[in-house]
Amino acid sequence: MILLDTDHLTVFEIPGSARRDRLIARMALTTEVIGTTIVNVEEQMRGWIASIAKERQAARQVRSYARLAQLFRFVSGFEISDFDLAAAALFDSYSRIRISSSDRKIAAIAVARNALLLTANRRDFELVPGLRFANWLD
Repeated sequence: MILLDTDHLTVFEIPGSARRDRLIARMALTTEVIGTTIVNVEEQMRGWIASIAKERQAARQVRSYARLAQLFRFVSGFEISDFDLAAAALFDSYSRIRISSSDRKIAAIAVARNALLLTANRRDFELVPGLRFANWLD
């Protein structure tokens, strides 16, 4: 299994981008299931919900609601890996690793599934023992 971190997912949302084209071409070469984590979905969803909440005028919320709906349609095309008990146990064991809670959860999900995590965040994820990761954006 291959799991996409938020930075790789975001590239998909840029039509006509050379980075997007390279990522899609590279993904086409694999037979592995490609997905993301529920934590990555949560991160993106929180962003659009915060954008909605900060606007008091309904007309100014329309774009953010549209982007939230687009997010749901977009992620429905991926396998979404859950934060389950195995991942929770790994997350707890990573408590001394000095990275964000979200990144520790994403890493725990990837390790629990023996998945390759596609991320541009080498600095943080290289601190997680047993995590396989790569950057397919460069």
